[in-house]
Amino acid sequence: MNHQKHLKYFFLFDIDGTLVRTGGAGKTSMEKTLYELFGLKNALDSIPMMGRTDPLIFKDAIENNGMEWTSEIENNLKDKYFNILRKEMEKPREGEMVCPGIDGLLKNLSERPDVFLGLLTGNYKESAYIKLNYFELGHYFTLGAFSDDSSNRNFLGAVAIKRFKKRFGFIVPSHHVYVIGDTPFDIECARPHDFKSVAVATGIHSYKELTKHNPDYAFMDLSNFNTFLKISIGLIPKTFL
Repeated sequence: MNHQKHLKYFFLFDIDGTLVRTGGAGKTSMEKTLYELFGLKNALDSIPMMGRTDPLIFKDAIENNGMEWTSEIENNLKDKYFNILRKEMEKPREGEMVCPGIDGLLKNLSERPDVFLGLLTGNYKESAYIKLNYFELGHYFTLGAFSDDSSNRNFLGAVAIKRFKKRFGFIVPSHHVYVIGDTPFDIECARPHDFKSVAVATGIHSYKELTKHNPDYAFMDLSNFNTFLKISIGLIPKTFL
């Protein structure tokens, strides 16, 4: 249990490709949603997805097919998508997994009184927890920023800090806030807020690709989470592992 007087660090995790891999359940669910509501087939084939927010992905698909993106359409899409995603997550899929080291890392961090865990994700809040709860990780995260808050990932850091302050009555220094993610978008979204960016090559982007975007820290994966913690909280100098 975290206590306010001890809190020093705020870790904000991306989900897909960082915490878990769903074996394509998210994309399949989005495609089924677009087909069932609008009869669109393979609507996401030409649309980039990794690191982008759910609303932008759906918006691209709708507008690419000559329709106007409205709040009514988005709400209908969300309702359908969440229902389909719940069913898709229950299907066995090749490649679905908790990413290396995450189980141990989250357990370790959750037991530290100086660390608070949060989410910074392009998922809608409900779809975020559908995925996390399937892998029994949702209980680690009681606060976050989601694409319901903004379709622009770069705005989500401010949302997360606002929620942290509302809960605890203070904010941690920006250099004690870490954004952990597997795409260049995760690295970029830390910069407007002077957060530390932690890139992890467990998604579709290689370690080499990620380091080109100059994260504060970069790892192949988080399997050696003790090293990650020693580096991230400043006990040893910045390095790429």
